[in-house]
Amino acid sequence: MFGAERTRTLLGPADPARRAVVGPPLVSARELIDRADATETVAGRRRVRPTRRVALVAGTLAVAVGAVAVLQPFGEGAPDTPDEPAAAAGLVLVPVAYQFDADPPAAGPQLRMLADKIKDAAYDHQSGRYMYHHSKLWGDPVMTSADGRHHVAFASETKVWQAADGTGSQASSQLEPQYPDQESRDYWERESSARPAATGTPAPSVIPLPPRELRPPSAVPSELRERLKVEYGAGAASKEVSTLYGRYVVPRATRAAVLRVLADVPGFRWRGQVTDRAGRHGVAVTFEDREHDQQSLLIFDPKTGELLADELLTLSPVRISSYKVILDTAWTDRVG
Repeated sequence: MFGAERTRTLLGPADPARRAVVGPPLVSARELIDRADATETVAGRRRVRPTRRVALVAGTLAVAVGAVAVLQPFGEGAPDTPDEPAAAAGLVLVPVAYQFDADPPAAGPQLRMLADKIKDAAYDHQSGRYMYHHSKLWGDPVMTSADGRHHVAFASETKVWQAADGTGSQASSQLEPQYPDQESRDYWERESSARPAATGTPAPSVIPLPPRELRPPSAVPSELRERLKVEYGAGAASKEVSTLYGRYVVPRATRAAVLRVLADVPGFRWRGQVTDRAGRHGVAVTFEDREHDQQSLLIFDPKTGELLADELLTLSPVRISSYKVILDTAWTDRVG
C-alpha cells in the first residue's frame, strides 16, 4: 500500500485530510479491483474491465487507467522515517530484457513442453494450516503530478498467512520509492524538499484477515478454463493466473494444467529466457492488447512451472503500470 504517512508527507499543507486518521484496508487496492472485476455482471454475464490504477493528482485521489512507469529490477533503497520529509532516494525503473524481443513465436508449443517436464516445488512436500505468500508489489497506486508528467510509487512488501476459511494475518511494509524516469525522480526530489515534515498516526503493519470462502483451484481443464476466464481472452487469463498464484499454494498437477490451458488461449507470445526483478531465471510469455494499449507479462519457473512474477505494461511508450514478484510460497502451521 502507498501508506498514509508518505502520502501526507508528499502533500504537506495541500492534504485535504491531514488531520484525519486513516485506518488500514483489509486488502490491497489491487485485490479490491480484482474482486469488483470478478463480480460485475452485464446482461447476466460477467464482464472483465480494463485494469485501473489509483493516481494522486494535486492532493486529490482519482481513478486512472494504466498509470505509467518503466520496468526495472529490485535494488537497494530504504524507506523514509515518518518524521522526515519524503526523499527521492529510490530507483529509476529499467526494462526486463526478453530473449525474443522482436517477432516472438506463439507460446502454445513451449507452454505444453514446459507443462510436460515440470518437477515438484518445495511446497509440494509440505503441509500446514496456512497458505503462506511473500510478495513485492509496485504500482498500487502510482502518485502523479498535477501536470500528469511525473510519477512515483512506493514498492511494498507483503506476507500473508491464510487458512482454508480465509482467516489469518497480513503483514505489510513500505519500501523504497521507484520512478518511471529520471525526470520524475528529480521532480519528486524538489517537491519533497519544499514541503514540511508531516506527523500522524501510522497504520498498523499487521492486520487480521476476516473469514471468506476460498475455493482451491482444480486441475480439471474445463473447470480451470472457467476459473481463468479464458473466454474473455489472454488479458483476462493473465490477470486470473496472477490472482491464483498470489492466493493459493498451487499443486504440481494444477500448475501443469494452468500451462496447458494458457497454451490454448490465442494471443500469447513466447519471450524465452528472462531474469525477474528478484534476480531469478525464468521463462516468459506476453499478450499484447492493442485496443487498450497494454501488454500482460507472466514469468514462470522453468523447473517447477510456478508463477514467479507478473507485470502490466503500457505499449506507447513501453512502460509498466504495475509489477508483482512472488518471492516465496509455502504451507505452514506458524503465523509470523
